[in-house]
Amino acid sequence: MRDVAISASMMCADLVNLKETIRVFEKEHVEYLHIDVMDGEFVPNFGLGVDYMRGLRELTDIPLDLHLMIKNPEYKLQWLGIRSSDIVSVHYESTYQVQRALDWLEPFGCKRFLALNPATPIYVLEEVLDYIDGINLLMVNPGYAGQKMVSSTLKKAEKLQDFLKQQKKEHLITEVDGNITPENGAELRQLGASVFVAGTSSIFNGEVSQYAEKIRYFRSQVR
Repeated sequence: MRDVAISASMMCADLVNLKETIRVFEKEHVEYLHIDVMDGEFVPNFGLGVDYMRGLRELTDIPLDLHLMIKNPEYKLQWLGIRSSDIVSVHYESTYQVQRALDWLEPFGCKRFLALNPATPIYVLEEVLDYIDGINLLMVNPGYAGQKMVSSTLKKAEKLQDFLKQQKKEHLITEVDGNITPENGAELRQLGASVFVAGTSSIFNGEVSQYAEKIRYFRSQVR
């Protein structure tokens, strides 16, 4: 089974204590910082922007997990300072040119993920499996932190693994994003997930001094 990676959702971080938070993440070997980039059009919210990402790059070498919740992302990739160590997720629903968007990510050398909203069926992956390194399976409708998981997405995670086996693409990474608690994280781990976006349901509740303990507990549940 693929090693677990935690992707800490920076939309949930307290900016006042950002440096302290990053130091905890470094000490606990958090694998990614999850950056929700939102344009107010693809989703009804504005999210973390280019200057925020630049600031994080100055604070830490932890790779970024860029979740692009923006219309026509293929035309905006050059803005983002993408590094080869990063994950970049583009949404299937965000562009009419999905394959082109994935193609235009290739020169950056990053991991290319395709993100799917809860109601988007698995079969849309079929024609782009050769262009991606993984799938970001949204367990909530994107745009806001603190939502409850859409119940049908657990079954969808199981369907995804069956689909990847049928297509002989079991090596592709499954990321899960949205209301990932230690309990449902453990269930999703058994359904093939290996990258877990950790937000208010797992890490970002309580004081920063409690984050290390929460990270360790979350890891213990999804191993």
